[in-house]
Amino acid sequence: MSYYAGIRKIRDASMRSRTIDGLQRLRYGLSSQIPARTATNTLLLATWNIRNFDDGKYGYRSDECYYYIAEILNYFDLIAIQEVRGSLYPLQNLRRILGSWWDFLVTDVTLGVAGNAERMAYLYDKRKVNFAGLAAELTLPRKKNTTSEPMQMVRSPYIAGFRAGWAYLTLVTVHIYYGKNMAVEPRRLNEITELTKTLAKNASKLSCSPQYQIGRKPEPDNLIILGDFNIFNRADSTMAAITKSGFLVPDELQNIPGSNVEKNKHYDQIAYYKKLVRLKSTGNAGVFDFYEYVYRHEDKTQYDQERKIKSGKSFNEWRTYRMSDHLPMWIEFNVDGADDYLDLLKSSVNI
Repeated sequence: MSYYAGIRKIRDASMRSRTIDGLQRLRYGLSSQIPARTATNTLLLATWNIRNFDDGKYGYRSDECYYYIAEILNYFDLIAIQEVRGSLYPLQNLRRILGSWWDFLVTDVTLGVAGNAERMAYLYDKRKVNFAGLAAELTLPRKKNTTSEPMQMVRSPYIAGFRAGWAYLTLVTVHIYYGKNMAVEPRRLNEITELTKTLAKNASKLSCSPQYQIGRKPEPDNLIILGDFNIFNRADSTMAAITKSGFLVPDELQNIPGSNVEKNKHYDQIAYYKKLVRLKSTGNAGVFDFYEYVYRHEDKTQYDQERKIKSGKSFNEWRTYRMSDHLPMWIEFNVDGADDYLDLLKSSVNI
């Protein structure tokens, strides 16, 4: 449960009242669409590109925005976040609202114009998820039989290892180059292709169960890529670049709306390499459209003065700098491997 006491300190009475109303609507929507979190049995994994979080473009986010964002994040156990900008304040403020049992891992700032001065982060509830020790930014290797410098991605993917229940997960979160507004942008396709090929080739080095037997080759264990791939639709070559390398998108994620506000682009993806180990999908997955509950079209007049002073943008555009132009994508996994382990013991041990 989020820490709501700070709402009392919001000086603007209308904002304070609006925030409370918005949180009540948001809580209703979240609880009706997303399964309840459990103490041990399941893992709710999410990815969310939070637009320009929080560089102050068109005004820094208000307390109202932070309470809404924290409320959404609080319905998941482990979230990959893209587009965190220079300061660590946004993540620190989220942790203050969510509670001290939450923690985050974060990259340094991506340099260069194309990198947009972004960080990538993982936010997780320590009561449910343990950091397993691995945290690194990935650079692509030089190809064999060539002296040319390897292509590097505009934003280095962020790899981190976690444990939840019986399962170990190695997550790789990305924010792939967007470039030109076209379905198949050459550099975008190249980044996805080279990344997934590199991960597939090195899967056993990046991800292996601590329970493998000494003297045997390690087996990859739950290597998952997730984040903003800027994929326009599931039928084009940018999507095929993921699956050709052996990554699989769970069926339930292939049948959901797009993750942009209009729900017609499939920018965000979650995919695993070849198979899952002690990690089973429950069949629950989706994207959550927070604009059905906060910053709604019917709320426009309440924000008009602030919007006109700080941006001059249309309401639809401006509100994406309050919340985001991406919707969070999520999937629920079962992480209780007790039954499978007992079945294995029963078949291998003469009781």
